[in-house]
Amino acid sequence: MAILLHMPEVAANMESATIVSWAKAEGDPVAVGDALADIETDKAVIEFTAEAAGVLGRILVPAGQAAAVAAPIGVLLAPGEQAADIDALLSQAAGAGPADPATAQAAASAAVPAGAPASAAVPDEAPAPAGIASAAAAPASAPAASAPADPAGGRLFASPLARRLAAEAGLDLRGLPGSGPHGRIVKRDVRAALARPPAAAPAAAASVPAQPAAAPAVAPQAAAPAPAVPAAAEAGATRIPHSAMRRTIARRLLESKTSVPHFYLRADCRMDELLALRETINAGAPRRISVNDMIVKAAAVALAELPDMNVSWTDEALLRHAAVDISVAVATENGLITPIVRQAEGRSLSAISADIARLAQRAREGRLQPQEYQGGSFTVSNLGMHGVREFAAIINPPQAAILAVGATERRAVVDAQGQLAVASMMSVTLSVDHRAIDGALAARWLKIFRRLIEAPLGILI
Repeated sequence: MAILLHMPEVAANMESATIVSWAKAEGDPVAVGDALADIETDKAVIEFTAEAAGVLGRILVPAGQAAAVAAPIGVLLAPGEQAADIDALLSQAAGAGPADPATAQAAASAAVPAGAPASAAVPDEAPAPAGIASAAAAPASAPAASAPADPAGGRLFASPLARRLAAEAGLDLRGLPGSGPHGRIVKRDVRAALARPPAAAPAAAASVPAQPAAAPAVAPQAAAPAPAVPAAAEAGATRIPHSAMRRTIARRLLESKTSVPHFYLRADCRMDELLALRETINAGAPRRISVNDMIVKAAAVALAELPDMNVSWTDEALLRHAAVDISVAVATENGLITPIVRQAEGRSLSAISADIARLAQRAREGRLQPQEYQGGSFTVSNLGMHGVREFAAIINPPQAAILAVGATERRAVVDAQGQLAVASMMSVTLSVDHRAIDGALAARWLKIFRRLIEAPLGILI
């Protein structure tokens, strides 16, 4: 029988994703394990594979459009099934009456007539003129321009994606005309409202009676006052929409900086012996080892030597990790991502170097799998290659610490004999979550790390 293909939840707490491309066309045979589509999340592009065999009967969400998690994105037919079977399946899905509004919206969006363009399956993404309701999307018995909210304080009918976009932009949805089924406010309505000049924004709100001051049924984000529409930037400014990754980075960093009690420890490490050891290794190694590879290895060995630092904070308990999994910050065109070198404490320098290079390349291509960037017990962020002398990084929760690494540079120092000398020095800053790690413990770890950097044979043993 025909099977609905649903948008998978390929990452924790994922709400929606975008179909980058379909690997199969309608009518193509599909075997178990075949790649069906590439799906872009807020961190990477994931390959969506088939769990059953059949024929790709219909694509409901075309390439370039987004869909909520669990929303129908395609239909897989068994041999011998026809378009009528697709229509029956979509009608059944639309008429099942799921309790969850997001599921109901997805099922209604999928139920399109046979032969209709695939874009009709996703009214939240399909283009439409600003402010024009789609009468075809509603049943004949329903008014084409039914109000999305009860003026007396009833429920506000808007898709989850539309609510989220409105909340992020500070847009009040009350009174905004909806072009989705039964007057539901969808993404295109929010985007149209944001694109209108500021003077036009109050007009929609004036068409419905004022809400009571304490209307408990109105969603919290709808009750906030609407500031100036972000589209009204100063003359000459270029409006660059946020990518999903940039929004996620902004949200997580804000949460971390405002909810995690950071404190910072700084140390200067003498690099002469490490640089000499690296030169010796690279003279005969099959692949070149970078200074960053050696820093990651030193951090891992230090965490193994002081396991009380290899922890994560939760509200219920402190988690002490059995393995040292080092997240390595990698800059990409879309933002920062931290792929993970697993069990770094027991791996050779060459293995760590190869892993970092492979993960960094996959990160820049947007091809990381969730297991390659989710988790980790400690992060190393190195800006030394950009000439940055020192900086303080923001912790990546639920991790409890991050090491910010600056450039190696020649500086004047006082040697062991009290004489003025010149040495290669590197400044590092350790950011620590004070809920999980106290100052004395963090200082002990930083002392171990500095010892390993200045006597680097310890990281090879």
